Amino acid sequence: MNTPHETGTAPAAADSPAMRSPGSPRSLREAWVALAGLSAVFLFEMLDNSILNVALPTIGRELHASTIALQWVTGVYAVTFGGLMLVFGAIADRFGRRRIMLIGLALLGVAGLATAFVDTPAQLIAVRAVMGVAAAMTTPGSMALAFRLFDEDSLRVRATTLISTVGLVGLAIGPTTGGFVLAVAPWQVLLLVNVPIALLAAICVRTGVAEDEAADLHRDPVDILGAVLGTATIALALVAPTLFVNEGTASGVPWAAAVAALVAAILFVLRERSARYPLLDLELVARPLVSSGLAYKAAAGLATAGLGYMVTLQLQLDWGWTPALAAVGLLPQVVVLVAGGAFVGPFVKRVGLDRAAWLSATAVVFGLAVYALLGRFGYVWVAIALVLVAAGMRVVGVVAGVNVLRGLPKNRTTIGAALTDTATEVTSGVGIAVTGTILAALFTGDIATAHWSARQSAQFQEAVTIAGLTLTVVAATLVGWGLLRTRGAAEGSADTPRPAS
Repeated sequence: MNTPHETGTAPAAADSPAMRSPGSPRSLREAWVALAGLSAVFLFEMLDNSILNVALPTIGRELHASTIALQWVTGVYAVTFGGLMLVFGAIADRFGRRRIMLIGLALLGVAGLATAFVDTPAQLIAVRAVMGVAAAMTTPGSMALAFRLFDEDSLRVRATTLISTVGLVGLAIGPTTGGFVLAVAPWQVLLLVNVPIALLAAICVRTGVAEDEAADLHRDPVDILGAVLGTATIALALVAPTLFVNEGTASGVPWAAAVAALVAAILFVLRERSARYPLLDLELVARPLVSSGLAYKAAAGLATAGLGYMVTLQLQLDWGWTPALAAVGLLPQVVVLVAGGAFVGPFVKRVGLDRAAWLSATAVVFGLAVYALLGRFGYVWVAIALVLVAAGMRVVGVVAGVNVLRGLPKNRTTIGAALTDTATEVTSGVGIAVTGTILAALFTGDIATAHWSARQSAQFQEAVTIAGLTLTVVAATLVGWGLLRTRGAAEGSADTPRPAS
């Protein structure tokens, strides 16, 4: 008979006080030290890139960096971060999540200090690569450790919501804060801020999070070949979308990267199916809670990235809004993302984890459809789309991740968290690539031109509609598949005869 985790339903004892582990916190307040440290980890990840983007023009001038070099300043972080998450997730499940977290925080602090001595673009790219490695060691661990702090699903949802809210606040205030800092201090200060964040996180994690028990780890040998193939697959999958946007579909370079990613993915799957000790057990990924959670996260990442890219271009290039006015135009999304955390817990309590996951993912897809069909008719429709997507993303970002971890054994939680982050990273890149490719195919002339002709504006609107509907169909398919996975498992469980007591 299927276990509760395999069927997609929460175990009955998950919220039972009688079944609570003796050392498990009974409230968020009891675990505030640990949550402060884990929130600081997520704050770094969300704050880092948002602050850095503001400083890129200043960095380019002071370091005499080319456009390509500036792209790699941000790109190398994304590639190392996304490419290494699965590897470090697997390592953490073997050697200790707290231990890997603390090593990653130490590496982050060292990389932050190294920023003070950077005087060439190559040195900054190297520092950003090290920061990407540190993020791969720490970010999935923050989700896994938060999940493992509590035995009750309701507390897990609240803890994850709190951590993500802190990160989203950092994302919201990052550009403004960065602008103020650049007015009075050198750009290096923006990256040096990682040092106190890393120190705070390390102290809190070391103090508030207990060491992993041996029974909750596993000692399977590390699948080195699988790690190489998995890293190559994800890194190429992250690089290819950027190449499609920058080089265009006429160039052979992005196509070569895409084919290489596909070949690496096939080899990775073959390796994991045949390995005695795979890096990623594909049978675990196929569990209903895990596969559906990943599908919802992928759909949300695809829709959110595509919408953000299109709205930014529409407001500033098609409608001619200034960057400041465009930032104001995006405020509905920011407000919902930050303030919406207060409603996640009550919503999940009312409808349950499984329904909350597919309902919120559906809201994201519906918001994208609204924008694709009606966004051209005025800002009101754009704002409605932004609010729908933000509201859905606020819930699915927490609930789908919690569901993935609910569906995995205790000794595989970190690689599960890494899977959810990887799904979001890769599909976000795909969403931007699809949008950028369709725009490049339909728009004539330089899209960055200040004043478009009526023909160019019509071409842009046509491209936005096609790109938006394309992403909507793909994202809706992912949500539908995820829903079928959980419902099919639940029906199968209901038909399974219970053994006599």
